[in-house]
Amino acid sequence: MSSGNVSRRRMLLGAAGAATTGLVDAAWGRPSMAQESRSANARPRVGAIGVGGRGRGIAADAKNYGDILAVCDVDRAHAEQAAAEARIGAGKAQVYEDYRKLLERNDIDVVTIGTPDHWHTRVCLDALAAGKDVYCEKPLTLTIEEGKQLCAAVQRTGRVLQVGTQQRSEFRNMFLMAVGICHEGRIGKIRKITCSIGGAPAGGPFKRTAPPSGLNWEMWCGQTALVDYIPERAHANFRWWYEYSGGKLTDWGAHHVDIAQWALGMHRSGPLTVEPVSVKHPVELYHGRPVRDDSYNTATDFLVRCGFANGAEMLIRHDEENGIVFEGERGSFFVSRGVLRGAAVDELKTKPLSDLTLMNLRKGKRLDRHMGNFMECVRDRSLPVSDVYSHHRSLTTCHLANIALRLGRKLTWDPSAEQIVGDREANGWLAREQRKGYETA
Repeated sequence: MSSGNVSRRRMLLGAAGAATTGLVDAAWGRPSMAQESRSANARPRVGAIGVGGRGRGIAADAKNYGDILAVCDVDRAHAEQAAAEARIGAGKAQVYEDYRKLLERNDIDVVTIGTPDHWHTRVCLDALAAGKDVYCEKPLTLTIEEGKQLCAAVQRTGRVLQVGTQQRSEFRNMFLMAVGICHEGRIGKIRKITCSIGGAPAGGPFKRTAPPSGLNWEMWCGQTALVDYIPERAHANFRWWYEYSGGKLTDWGAHHVDIAQWALGMHRSGPLTVEPVSVKHPVELYHGRPVRDDSYNTATDFLVRCGFANGAEMLIRHDEENGIVFEGERGSFFVSRGVLRGAAVDELKTKPLSDLTLMNLRKGKRLDRHMGNFMECVRDRSLPVSDVYSHHRSLTTCHLANIALRLGRKLTWDPSAEQIVGDREANGWLAREQRKGYETA
């Protein structure tokens, strides 16, 4: 698509926002406690919770739209570095170890959450209850039950919650155009979607050591069991442990499965069946649980087949080129963060997507960055482009895929009841036992 067409659509989408605001549920009109006495044009005041790695990146992004008053991390070094950086705290942000102290501040309007995955839901729930609007990195949850809790909390509080699935807003809007191609029926009825998300690393056994000075390891573990510190458990490597995350299925899967289900029109529902075709784990599992605690344990190689009510099939696999292949009755195309190719893509040069399609996908908002979309929704109290409800449904598919891979059998899912059909053991995996004092409910 030419830059001229993109610019024209950006302007149209910006103008369309006002026209669609009235369609939003009235519950979204309630201001936060911190916003009640402030001008609608004032810059949001931000608290950044979890500022290591990706968390530092989203905090810096938030500063483009608001003022960062506080940063929080259970690793003191992370918090102090973020507070000092010009692009985040600029030497002015107050440092916290316990995020609950940050949430007590009435001068904080919004928070960013960039903690490890097993902390996302608990911090989100507490922030929503404290009257804060929330930008939280994906994956939003550790279990399907946590997703249900967050959907209920957003409905109950009326807060804005944007999930960090940036493919809905960024990467030259290539994923947005891919969804638009499918919604306009340009390749006919979708028969198959393949999400290639890459494999996870194997590693271990790792050595147990004392936690580094300045890291509150007990609090880092949160809802999970308090275990001996292993450096490869913490920080950037937590994704490869089922205790804290879901490996590649909830890492890249949270992105590509989200786009796939959006394109299928299943972003408010989900699959009917989830079947493990092949899987390789780096350690032995017994009834789905790792038999050792000193090594990475999430699936390294995998192929999962999901079936939907409309007859479409989705494959989630570790191999092939990272990205998504859409196959329809009249053709196919591919999208990744760097490429959008296929005959249907070439057709956009002479027959671009309709303005109405793009407007509907963006819920009437501008073609802006993901954080920009969040801040715009904070101002007008509308639903962000990556809302909790659609993310919960997409991530449910990823969680089900992990359950199927760990138990080694096909699952039948009831999207309405949000239950696995006829499998009591598998249904026991929809939630997890949580350490006392760190429960999400």
